[in-house]
Amino acid sequence: MSIVLGIDVGATGIKGNLIDTASGTLVSERYKLPTPGKSTPANVVKILKEIIEHFKWEGKDLGIGFPSIVRNGKTLSASNIDDAWINFNAEDYLKKELKANLILINDADAAGISELYYGAAKGKMGTVILLTLGTGIGSAIFFDGKLIPNTELGHLRYKKSITEQYASNSARERKELSYEQWAKDLEKVLLYIEHLFSPDLFIIGGGISKKFDKYATFLNKVNADIVPAVMLNAAGSIGAAMALTLKK
Repeated sequence: MSIVLGIDVGATGIKGNLIDTASGTLVSERYKLPTPGKSTPANVVKILKEIIEHFKWEGKDLGIGFPSIVRNGKTLSASNIDDAWINFNAEDYLKKELKANLILINDADAAGISELYYGAAKGKMGTVILLTLGTGIGSAIFFDGKLIPNTELGHLRYKKSITEQYASNSARERKELSYEQWAKDLEKVLLYIEHLFSPDLFIIGGGISKKFDKYATFLNKVNADIVPAVMLNAAGSIGAAMALTLKK
């Protein structure tokens, strides 16, 4: 059994779980703290240290899913997090501050990895697209089981803005839409993405995936199969832990 602490950094909360990466299962209760209002590197590190201390995990294996494009350990964007992370050598900084063997990965890519190994994408060939519909839209694309990292489909230009302003769960809540009304916007975004990538399968993730039956029937114009994510709220933590194991 290989245990890794997986941490999922979100716009509103930062949560950690101890993960058995051999089975993709949780071996601890989730521990969650609020994301700081001013989510600078120093402030986020304080929360990460609290989570590490909670699990007594200093100096051990750690995977972190993060809301940013992550390339060679550098965070190149800031999606619902402080702009101080843009063009920041985040992985080196975190290794130094947290004194851990760690990997930093885009949060939606982490969720996608968990679905690839243990969830709805397991054994699926062709093009598979996971969309996490929450505060924004995260995405992970796999072709024949291989990740194409940092796709950020929630930031595709769409109408007068970007796709996440129309199809995220926060857009539904902000506009006070029924599931049927919101599904019309979601379907149009799925059709737009389908036109660009011709996927074989869409996986809908994020907390809204638990209510898939409330809107699935309204997505009937999309040619690709559409299924809910399996790994639910633990997806980011499990995938981040898995990313470290895969790197070894």
